[in-house]
Amino acid sequence: MFTLNQSAQSFAVDILSKNGFSQKDDPSFYLRLTQSIDTIAFLFGEIYGHSYQANQFFEELVLTIAKANQERGNDLKQRDKSKEESGKWFLSNDLVGMSLYVDRFSGNLKSMETKLDYFEELGVNFLHLMPLFESPAGESDGGYAVSNFRKIDERYGTLAELIDLRKSMQKKDMYLMLDIVLNHTSHRHEWAEKAKQGDKEFQDYFYMYDDRWIPNQFDASMPEIFPESSPDNFTFVPECNKWVMTVFHDYQWDLNYMNPAVFRAMLDNILFYGNLGVDVLRIDAPAFIWKQTGTSSQNLPQAHTLLRLIKQCVEVATPGMAILGEAIVAPKEIIKYFGSGEFLAKECDFAYNATHMALQWDMLASGETKVMLAAQHEILKKPYGTSWITYTRCHDDIGLGYDDYMIAQTGKNPYEHRKFLKDYFTGNQAHSPAKGALFSSNPKTGDARISGSLASLCGLEKALEDQNEFSITLSIQKIVLMQAHSFFIGGLPIIFYGDELGYTNDYSYLNDSGKNYDNRWMHRPVMDWDKNQKRQNSGSIESQIFESTKKLISIRKKLNVVADHNNLTWLPPHNIHVAGYLRKFGNQKLYGVFNFSAETAFLTWYAFKEHTPIPEKLLDHWTGQEFKVGLDHEYLIMEPYTFHLFEPIN
Repeated sequence: MFTLNQSAQSFAVDILSKNGFSQKDDPSFYLRLTQSIDTIAFLFGEIYGHSYQANQFFEELVLTIAKANQERGNDLKQRDKSKEESGKWFLSNDLVGMSLYVDRFSGNLKSMETKLDYFEELGVNFLHLMPLFESPAGESDGGYAVSNFRKIDERYGTLAELIDLRKSMQKKDMYLMLDIVLNHTSHRHEWAEKAKQGDKEFQDYFYMYDDRWIPNQFDASMPEIFPESSPDNFTFVPECNKWVMTVFHDYQWDLNYMNPAVFRAMLDNILFYGNLGVDVLRIDAPAFIWKQTGTSSQNLPQAHTLLRLIKQCVEVATPGMAILGEAIVAPKEIIKYFGSGEFLAKECDFAYNATHMALQWDMLASGETKVMLAAQHEILKKPYGTSWITYTRCHDDIGLGYDDYMIAQTGKNPYEHRKFLKDYFTGNQAHSPAKGALFSSNPKTGDARISGSLASLCGLEKALEDQNEFSITLSIQKIVLMQAHSFFIGGLPIIFYGDELGYTNDYSYLNDSGKNYDNRWMHRPVMDWDKNQKRQNSGSIESQIFESTKKLISIRKKLNVVADHNNLTWLPPHNIHVAGYLRKFGNQKLYGVFNFSAETAFLTWYAFKEHTPIPEKLLDHWTGQEFKVGLDHEYLIMEPYTFHLFEPIN
């Protein structure tokens, strides 16, 4: 790349000058560019430096970055500056999010503005709006099969309405997260349609082959993602008589990032989203964006290089936008998405703590903390300056994505333990109150994931059917316990819509041919705003859960110690039913202890004495009660599914 005796910096400056860009117009942009261009060139060269057109593609990349910065609104540039002055703004304990489908929550984008007061009432100030961009009805995969990355689907409204909503949110100091689907497009996308028509340029945007020779080589080592609904990783395209890679569904064509034109085009879309005012961009399925025969085509080194390149380009062009890598992979692999080596904490700003999410469900079913604690050595490797998205539930299934050796270390048989969990959450286990379903069950391997709402998996649906008041109370305790555990463990907590009110499974998806093949829709409810008004009725189920969630959020915002300072220490398991951790920051301390058992738990007071200074009294922020720390042979008595958020008050 470049000519001899020419640096990346001088190359970039020359390119910009020739195309009418001047340092005088935006000195801060040029400063960011000169600070990052060598790294951008290095990363670009690692992937595309072998191309005989490398210089041309790099020139286009530089211009893409500069044009995006030029198009960035002054209001967003001022917001960028404020974020920079506040440091790592996204590590704050003041942020609490909600993830939702706009159409199922409020109908459309315009009506979302009328719901902002609802979020303020709850304390939510960060919204993840599930995919909004155009996707074909019946072949949308919940919006993840995008046919136009720059057009809002008419079901939701218009781009102008999205921008209006974002501006209204920012006036209320709220933050916005949107998705971009990097791995694939809909087969109705313009690029795919041109490929079907025989356009070689756009056929090269995808993995397209004349016969099964190369696809068979890929298939030999690539797993099937949805073996029930979408077996095989390739689909025949009769329009052009070729085979195309379709890892997820046959209507989602995988993009070929070996082609630098694909990277530039998708980076242009990323920066377009940045200029819409997106605060966090959720990159869907980044583990899959680089494919290579002879491998699983997941989590490959080139995927990390591409993410690092994206991060560097974003920091130059749209610096106020953080990056979330939606990598739902094994614990040791998730950590890599934060970066490693010289790129530590310089890849993705966020990742989902999917491992701990699944471990919470393990604790709820088993009533024990053993497996959870056996997995923490991987999770705690997260570097400072990055953060987790913490959650008990999201739009997706619950995958039991922790390793077998972690289960085996506790003396359990991994196969039998996973079978127990699947049976428990589908209600097939004796005495289980849960009502869920298996998703993507693979009879070849025995693998399966779990669908179901937070409330239904915690037993509320069955308790209501049985009209059992004791079981209803117990299920509400479980719901609040699960939320409390994730709210204070470190990271940005995101509630899935409906969970703040105790929505149970919604089975209406069975009557929709575009959804009935995917049981994940059972935990993606259509909001009933008459039902939601019941939160105003003291003592109602909706009120109990809403007010408890609201209280947890309020407590979180008061305690700077629970900002993401990488300050989590697990307490030794003095009682295998109680998950306990300590958060320390400066002179502040917070002990969180959570009884995941259906039985009363007895926790020795010695658990609070292993870290100096030893507290004499503890204030429970949840109940408002004060507790005197007893002698070592005395116990803190915890009722089933209860918790304490203790701050020393010596």
